[in-house]
Amino acid sequence: MALIPVTILSGFLGSGKTTLLKHILHENHGKKIAVIENEFGEENIDNDILIQDSSEQIVQMSNGCVCCTIRGDLVVALNDLWEQRKDKKISFDRVVIETTGVANPGPVAQTFFMDDEVASHYMLDAIVTLVDAKHGPQQLDTHEEAQQQVGFADRIFITKTDLVTPNAVDALKHRLMHMNPRAPIAGITQGTVSLEQVLDLKGFNLNDKLEIDPHFLEQDDHDHSQCGHDHHHEHGPDCDHSHDHAQPQTVQFMKKPHTDKIQSFVFKSDRPFDSDKLEGFLGGVLSVFGAKMLRYKGVLYIKGGARKVIIQGVHEMMGSDLGKPWGNEKRETRMVFIGIDLPKDVLLGGLETCLV
Repeated sequence: MALIPVTILSGFLGSGKTTLLKHILHENHGKKIAVIENEFGEENIDNDILIQDSSEQIVQMSNGCVCCTIRGDLVVALNDLWEQRKDKKISFDRVVIETTGVANPGPVAQTFFMDDEVASHYMLDAIVTLVDAKHGPQQLDTHEEAQQQVGFADRIFITKTDLVTPNAVDALKHRLMHMNPRAPIAGITQGTVSLEQVLDLKGFNLNDKLEIDPHFLEQDDHDHSQCGHDHHHEHGPDCDHSHDHAQPQTVQFMKKPHTDKIQSFVFKSDRPFDSDKLEGFLGGVLSVFGAKMLRYKGVLYIKGGARKVIIQGVHEMMGSDLGKPWGNEKRETRMVFIGIDLPKDVLLGGLETCLV
């Protein structure tokens, strides 16, 4: 039996998660969605559109969707939904979990890998994070939870874009892009977005396509020589300089007026990895820094391997799989790391020592 895909809806207080949920539940999409809502500190889905069954804490929606409010553990809620689905008491083919506005989505994501019963019925599809265009910059400055929500995201929506200037939206997008280069970013108003942009994103599926925003690899549009910081110059595809491309290519950025604990960086190299050295190094990194590593993903070039090796992980949990054959494609490693105050130099230097 196919696993049920799950979308985690994240975002700080007031970012518009409930508005987006209402849009999803009211739209005539023909999908049967179960919504798990955490009511802590959040406005619940309006009761006047629900039929409440107080004994089961299951809400039947008018369009065939169901909703329940977490009273205890997420594992219990998921397994309860599964049992009722199995007994044909309710019907759904996907789940959306709305986290509380002050929640770190990491433990929610880990649930789908750490609990065997949950993992046997459900598959984590993606984490979708909403950021308030008006209040988001200040929230990112003052609340680590808001930064974590951005760092974990597979897709980011900037909400309430009609309340600020286009320049303010662009500045926020630029900041979010540097915090998490692997998540596509789009602006929405009034929670109106097509379901294709929220569901079935396959953000947690292992595949050989490493999503990194192409602009993330571009040099910032300012004169680095005047800012007083050291930088590594990252050359674009049109650069006509000569370079030694046998060395790993890394990206560094000028410090911003704000200080984001959530940072990201990319490792690239066209030299192959020694698989034993890499396995030992990554194992040590996860044991020491796993709690600070929010998301990481990579397409690896391993010595002697005819196929790509795909890795990705959340905190200490890392998975790997074989990707497509390299064929005539250029063989190179591309890895992105997103974390809290990660020792970038240590990680990049360690990865370099694992190269053949």
